[in-house]
Amino acid sequence: MVSVGVDAGSRAIKIVLLDTGSREVVASGIVAQGVGCNDLANDLLRDLMERSGLGPGDVTRVVATGYARNMIDFADTTVTEITCHARGVHRVAPNAATVVEIGGQDSKLLRLGPGGSVRDFSMNDRCAAGTGRFLEVVADRLGVALDGLGPMAARSQRPASISSTCIVFAETEIIGLLSTGTSPDDIVAGVQNSIAIRIAAMAGRGVVAPVVFTGGVAIVPGMDRALESALGCPVSIAPNPQFTGALGAAIMAAA
Repeated sequence: MVSVGVDAGSRAIKIVLLDTGSREVVASGIVAQGVGCNDLANDLLRDLMERSGLGPGDVTRVVATGYARNMIDFADTTVTEITCHARGVHRVAPNAATVVEIGGQDSKLLRLGPGGSVRDFSMNDRCAAGTGRFLEVVADRLGVALDGLGPMAARSQRPASISSTCIVFAETEIIGLLSTGTSPDDIVAGVQNSIAIRIAAMAGRGVVAPVVFTGGVAIVPGMDRALESALGCPVSIAPNPQFTGALGAAIMAAA
């Protein structure tokens, strides 16, 4: 028997199947978000179940989380992504005290209590300049793949200063920097630093280590180093960082 966690994010849908008895991960999968979110999630779940030799009768409970969680009609209940990321990170990094989660549309800083509970949190969901969408815009503007941003930032000798707090104005600022001869490497490094500085501002009174970085942006090379510099402490990337929300949802489904 398996419990199912569905993280219907703004950029991708992630699903984790968890053995209800052993609480071990049976399977996981990801698909790009798009029109027909519920159908995409259904198809992904069906594929994971078939590949695992499971049928509909083997599912005990389904919990959905994420930006589009209310669109998942086969979920038994929904839980906020804040709670699910906290539970998921606690599972893979039990000593984590602070979680930084940066997704496609928002970013969060969570302070954890015992058992992966959430003491408090800060969230930026009003401007894409502190999210993965900013990196996507930069990659498109520079004509590179998203996974190519890390090597560019690593080559930077003098990271650019990106001062705009709105992604629209930030893009205009980037165009201006390019026109004045600023290297793309320095622009990418500046954007990564800008995102990290916004996270540090959300931390307010500071962060408590260990700090674990999760969400889709955690797989972009160089972002962990930018966060370390802005937060002033080591930052570790969660194993399979795109799946911590779905993992947390599956854990709650198994409870």
